[in-house]
Amino acid sequence: MTALLDIDQLRAFIAIAETGSFTKAAEVVNKTQSAVSMQMKRLEERLDRPIFARNGRASKLTEDGQRLLDYARRIVKLNIETITAFSDAELSGRVRLGVPDDYADRYLPEIMARFSRAYPGVELTVICEPSVDLLERIDANEIDLAIVTNCETKRASETFRRERLLWVTSSRHSTHTEERLPLALGRPTCSWRRIAIERLETTGRAYRVLYSSSNAGAVAAAVLAGLAVSVLAESGLRPGMRVLTATEGFPELPACRVGLVRNAHEGSTLADALAEHIVSSLDNLSEAQAAE
Repeated sequence: MTALLDIDQLRAFIAIAETGSFTKAAEVVNKTQSAVSMQMKRLEERLDRPIFARNGRASKLTEDGQRLLDYARRIVKLNIETITAFSDAELSGRVRLGVPDDYADRYLPEIMARFSRAYPGVELTVICEPSVDLLERIDANEIDLAIVTNCETKRASETFRRERLLWVTSSRHSTHTEERLPLALGRPTCSWRRIAIERLETTGRAYRVLYSSSNAGAVAAAVLAGLAVSVLAESGLRPGMRVLTATEGFPELPACRVGLVRNAHEGSTLADALAEHIVSSLDNLSEAQAAE
């Protein structure tokens, strides 16, 4: 009989593929780097072919590794769904989720509704703060799981969504044509703010930060009122906003990655179950791969 693939090995493999590093992947799956390396050695032996083309500290996938990634994601997802479906004991307790407010506005109602229907005995506590603050709460053991948005993957996270980062203005105003561009951006610690300013300075465009807030609703309000231009992820676009393009003098921005960061201090079945609901609600990476 053909030996089956090990689920834990596949989870570690997915984490390496998404973080680009054995070290970061070890943080995601809560194992040592040597343990993850041994898992990948055994997985390659089981498949009888290399799945990583190591380049310095980075670990890129070979062609066979790319083929395996889609299968691995589907196998792990189905495994979690199966265990959940046949679990006799109803989960109860409390799970703490951190989420940026722009994602809370758009996606949290669906996530909460699905999770509540599946686990009516679980209390879900939600904290809405910027990603940088949520990472601090994870480190302080104040939340179990965090949805984080970033354009540079420096922290180990399970990336499940990618979105375009866009320049936006009001569709009813010409704010973007002002000689000294007024901006509505996040706090100075916000990576989107830094990227926007770097891009404008590269082009030599004069600007001024007119509004600064960690609240996505406040930034959006400034844009819709025609007071300022901002940078938002594609999912953050609202009626009354218009995307600004390179032909209008606005340089292209990098893609924004959305991922999950888990509390390494306390792994829990509740956090795993919530993570599955979040990924199934927001995942667009597997859809893109399926279309290729």
